[in-house]
Amino acid sequence: MKTPVHTKQAPAAIGPYSQAVEQNGLVFCSGQIPLDPASGTIVEGGIEFQTRRVLQNLGEVLAAAGLDFVDVLRTTIFMIDLAEFEIVNRVYGEHFEPPYPARSTVQVAALPRKARIEIDAIALKRD
Repeated sequence: MKTPVHTKQAPAAIGPYSQAVEQNGLVFCSGQIPLDPASGTIVEGGIEFQTRRVLQNLGEVLAAAGLDFVDVLRTTIFMIDLAEFEIVNRVYGEHFEPPYPARSTVQVAALPRKARIEIDAIALKRD
């Protein structure tokens, strides 16, 4: 049975989707953008600030499911400018440790609310 995951510590969904859903021990986290959960606005600053906020939001969703970054199997990073990849990769690396999750990074034309970055994840609950 598919079970929704929700926390007020991360931004509420801005559409008809869940922050995450769990089924059979897998947790599928929706993409997080750099929204401040208190104000509902994109954080100010460049890509480093936005990446930190995205990962903080993702961490809160994982925590609501009883997980942490060590439980993440795969991520996808969506960026509007791959020229900023080195900064994103450095901040991302502060949150994950070997063995790192599988990952794809793609450049996109635009993201919701004019965000510069979005990250989603798939994690596994261990018994």
